Amino acid sequence: METESTKLVGSTDDDVVEKVRYQTDDVYFEDKEKQTWEPVNKSDEDINMTSTIVKYIYSLALLIFSVTMVMSAIFSEQTKISISAHPVTALVIFWFLIIWLATVEGGQGALVGIQPVASSKYAVTHTKAYKCTNLAHKGDNMERFIVGRQFLVVLIIFVTNMCGGTGADATVLGLPASVNNIFLGMGLAMILATVMLGQLAAQVVAANCMLDFINNYFMLFSIYVSLGIELSGLLHSVYVVQIFFSKVTGHPIESKEPPRSMLQNVAFWFRVLFSTVILGFAFAVTIAALFQGKTTMWSSVPPGASVAIFVILMCFVGLMEGMQIALFAVVNLPEETLNKAKIAAANCKLTFAENNFAAFLIGRQVLVTVCMFIIAQITTLNVVVGKGENIFNVSDGLQNFFNTGLLGAIITTIVASLAWRIVAATFPLKFMSNPLIYLIIRFCLILEKTGICSASWLLALMQKEIVNFQPDETFVGDVDEMEEEDIGISSFNPRASLLASRRTSQILAKPDLTNLRASLLASRRTSQILAQSDLVNLQAYFDHHEDLE
Repeated sequence: METESTKLVGSTDDDVVEKVRYQTDDVYFEDKEKQTWEPVNKSDEDINMTSTIVKYIYSLALLIFSVTMVMSAIFSEQTKISISAHPVTALVIFWFLIIWLATVEGGQGALVGIQPVASSKYAVTHTKAYKCTNLAHKGDNMERFIVGRQFLVVLIIFVTNMCGGTGADATVLGLPASVNNIFLGMGLAMILATVMLGQLAAQVVAANCMLDFINNYFMLFSIYVSLGIELSGLLHSVYVVQIFFSKVTGHPIESKEPPRSMLQNVAFWFRVLFSTVILGFAFAVTIAALFQGKTTMWSSVPPGASVAIFVILMCFVGLMEGMQIALFAVVNLPEETLNKAKIAAANCKLTFAENNFAAFLIGRQVLVTVCMFIIAQITTLNVVVGKGENIFNVSDGLQNFFNTGLLGAIITTIVASLAWRIVAATFPLKFMSNPLIYLIIRFCLILEKTGICSASWLLALMQKEIVNFQPDETFVGDVDEMEEEDIGISSFNPRASLLASRRTSQILAKPDLTNLRASLLASRRTSQILAQSDLVNLQAYFDHHEDLE
């Protein structure tokens, strides 16, 4: 017996999953429409707005407090880089990396989203954006950029943690030990500052101001760096996973470039071998350092437990990286097929119920960043060169290189991110049938419900107002009128990203900092664009959820 609509996300706009909730009696006695969690009267709207204001205030207060604590820790020389170098050096590197992280986080969404638009439309108005898109959209460069950019993001987070992260015994501002332990020792201050300043705010701004966001030489520089990272071969071992699953499933790997020549094949497989050796060596060094207690992992954690936590977190991050891709693959399956996998169906229902999808994306972003910081804490080596035995008795110069955290970033990018995405795309139904995914979705929803990162939307609105970013429609017209055959949809489905930007701009095109109700609606719509940061198929979502308009 159904108490509410329990339909799966299917092929019609009416197949929208609703949460089970109490209904007013007139729904049953007078056949009135069932209510959702959206406000239905003035009282509901007042409560909703009050809740929004409270979330904005306390989230912004937490952000200011967190940044103050991190800056205090840097100037009191309680972070790794401020100890080994001057505090000003750590300060400059920290803010440079936050800006760089925001650039690549928002820039990726912009590059993917602007792909359907003919570059001639903005060649004159946005000359630097024109250079960025010409480079990124050439051949398979977009795919290469994504791979290199993923490593760059992980590396930035690792180095940022070295600039602002502290040990468990750090104290600042004369605050109680418990406060210092939560915000500094456990890294909450660094996590909040990174997520809100370096990720969410930038992604929201770039959602419908794609051209203005990438219209700078720093974005062009970031593209070159990402392509250079991919070209180096550091991450080429992940292509082995891609080729393996392509052979297993019989699905060819799509490419916009002609087949590789013999010389190119030799160079490709050489880099694959090089990457595999580097990955194995990185694992060996990291595991050895963990068992010897020579990482920045908290001293109270035993070496064996550190290794176990490291492995668990890698799997946990992998699940979160792959689940979005699997979600959109599963949702396109026939209802009969999906119903046979009860766990996958339940996960799908939960994710696409009402505003859950937006909330899930936000909560997942926070959770991934938390895990990245903990992994950085676990894997970053902390060997005092010249005062102890180096790992594997390497030279002091090589040990200093190990201490940068680069090896941990390589492991995290390949093993905890890219590989899991390939697995999820290949076997989406089996991936979504993991019971842990249901718990992860629930936890992400709870995390977003707390409003801990609500200040991101306010920061985004303020940034758009200050720098006068304009919606892309100002320069390229109504993107909804574009025909799919003129767009040339790639495997990354850029049209879906552009449709997401279109819906976002309905609220954020002319931000009004006094209209918190509009800000709330904006946050719900703009969060949809975050999915494009993970290159998932958003087209399915918009096909089944046209009510977002």
